[in-house]
Amino acid sequence: MAFARSFSCEHCGVEVSLDAPGTTHRNHCPSCLWSRHLDRNVPGDRKADCSGGMEPIAVTVRGEGRWVLIHRCTNCGRLRLNKTAGDDNALLLMRLAALPLSMPFIPFAPDPEVAPARKPRARKAAQSANGRSAQSAGGTTV
Repeated sequence: MAFARSFSCEHCGVEVSLDAPGTTHRNHCPSCLWSRHLDRNVPGDRKADCSGGMEPIAVTVRGEGRWVLIHRCTNCGRLRLNKTAGDDNALLLMRLAALPLSMPFIPFAPDPEVAPARKPRARKAAQSANGRSAQSAGGTTV
């Protein structure tokens, strides 16, 4: 029985060879980095019940500097780690790596939907009133 040596990417349509430089199990498209939810526990077991699209959402680095894709299933939400291959789209890998930098967790600009903060003048007025009461009580202010 002969096995297919390639597959067609369901996300972008590219014909993908199963021979991947740097990995033994080709499990994602080198062009768009998408995959399919085929494996349940072990790479290559093909026992997943879902078969949904696996979106590349991030990259991480493992031992010896090896880049690994993080995929999330668009049907069931399961996360899977997949080794990158030598012919993967380097621009898309870099875009995934830089994604956290483009969405900082600290807001640098005020959110227009959030109520505006109190005006600074109100705080200064309260401080000067406290200073006058301290001076009138015989204290000094710094």
